[in-house]
Amino acid sequence: MTPPSPIDWASWRAEIHATLLFIIKDGEILLIEKKRGLGAGKINGPGGKIDPGETPLECAVRETREELGITALRPVKYGELHFAMSDIPDILCHVFLARDFTGHPVETEEAKPLWCRLADIPYDRMWKDDIHWLPLLLDDRKFHGRFIFTGEDVVWQHMEHDVHWPSSAAVP
Repeated sequence: MTPPSPIDWASWRAEIHATLLFIIKDGEILLIEKKRGLGAGKINGPGGKIDPGETPLECAVRETREELGITALRPVKYGELHFAMSDIPDILCHVFLARDFTGHPVETEEAKPLWCRLADIPYDRMWKDDIHWLPLLLDDRKFHGRFIFTGEDVVWQHMEHDVHWPSSAAVP
């Protein structure tokens, strides 16, 4: 049982709206080693801040193209993550999954591509919340998570899984 949250999530508002997009193909997941900005040095999926007038899906595809030089095909929304942060603005992150792409992943100024077998994901080099929700994505389960961070440590978390996202969260 999750202890009560010290935050009223009904009135909580994120200052930053962002995305992550994971590509899983042939038993591997495409991750990045982030080279600059928030999370520099950590392993994550490609993604970033949503631009004004941009949908979360458009952002996820754009950020993946900018960070890896590839275009994700038919991404589907799998999750929403709410992050209450102690030392940076609060974040609402939309998480997408694609199972195919065009192009070839290349290293850019922002990110270095890293293919990992699904059994070998380097959680010890990732944000500490990832262990709570990434296995749900790998299990093909949609999710909603809330996390409170103090520095880089998760001090409270609550996960819901098998949630339903609207069909508009996918690209044909």
